[in-house]
Amino acid sequence: MEKYVCTVCGYIYDPTVGDSDNGVDPGTKFEDIPDDWVCPLCGVPKSDFEKVE
Repeated sequence: MEKYVCTVCGYIYDPTVGDSDNGVDPGTKFEDIPDDWVCPLCGVPKSDFEKVE
């Protein structure tokens, strides 16, 4: 699964880890995260993330 990085603060969403503090279970693809999810570090929307190449 692909990782995504926050373009504002550099937080990396790793789907193997998820974001359990914010209701995203491990194994959840970035595309499957709810649209109202925000970066757990800086609070920007999901649209401010880019795929890690």
